[in-house]
Amino acid sequence: MELEDRAGNVRTRQDLAELLGLLAQDCAQHGDEWENPTLERYLEAMAAWVASMASLYRNRGQEPPESPSWELCARMLLAARNYE
Repeated sequence: MELEDRAGNVRTRQDLAELLGLLAQDCAQHGDEWENPTLERYLEAMAAWVASMASLYRNRGQEPPESPSWELCARMLLAARNYE
């Protein structure tokens, strides 16, 4: 299952833990395909994505979530791989 599909199905803390393990594996195996393969760049990208999140949702015609869900946390983690 693709990471994006997995993120859309994250409903529990355990689901998120499993996704984090898969992200670590993906970075180890395909880090050269990530825009942000180092921890520093990854965290900077995640911070930028979270700061822009409301605009990103509104651009899609959606209301930004009031509080995070496990799925939203998963989407943040995936977005940080390639967010500029």
